[in-house]
Amino acid sequence: MTHKDRKAEIRAQTLRLRDSIPAEVRSGYSLAMAQSGNHITFTPGTVVSGFLPIRSEADLRPLMERLSAAGARLCLPVILDRLTIVFREFRPDVPLVDTGFGTQGPGPEAPVLDPEILLVPLSAFDATGHRIGYGAGHYDRAIARLRQKGRVPRLIGIAFDCQEVAHVPFEPHDVPLDAILTESGFRQFVV
Repeated sequence: MTHKDRKAEIRAQTLRLRDSIPAEVRSGYSLAMAQSGNHITFTPGTVVSGFLPIRSEADLRPLMERLSAAGARLCLPVILDRLTIVFREFRPDVPLVDTGFGTQGPGPEAPVLDPEILLVPLSAFDATGHRIGYGAGHYDRAIARLRQKGRVPRLIGIAFDCQEVAHVPFEPHDVPLDAILTESGFRQFVV
């Protein structure tokens, strides 16, 4: 079985598990994540990319409110075309528009920012920080573009505990997470 096939199999399994969490339980888990968000340290003015939930993802709005109150400058991913994500500044007074793949984000009038911390949605992760995304490679390409600009964003995966697996198949180009935030708390990975 190829890495791609194995990743697809793991993705399907973990997303089924995530989908099976009742909405009210997911809501409680999201609030627990916001409480653990104080472990995400940064200086005021740091650009942090969050995301709004689609399907059965964690709802990061309470966490993003806490990060904003601590001085973070927030942005959200916006899919420009089928391959490219940019990160547009997000403020509570900015209206959201449909941005593709069932997501919403700030419109084209919002400034594009380069995040220093990325809260990364994912389908599966392991104890070494390797992750499986949704299969389109949006975040992999966005991280590569940021690195080409000389930026090395801190990557914090966002998932539920049920999405942890024993081993994520990875290749040399795969960039591991620096940390993971689940309903059980914040965990940093040793590089």
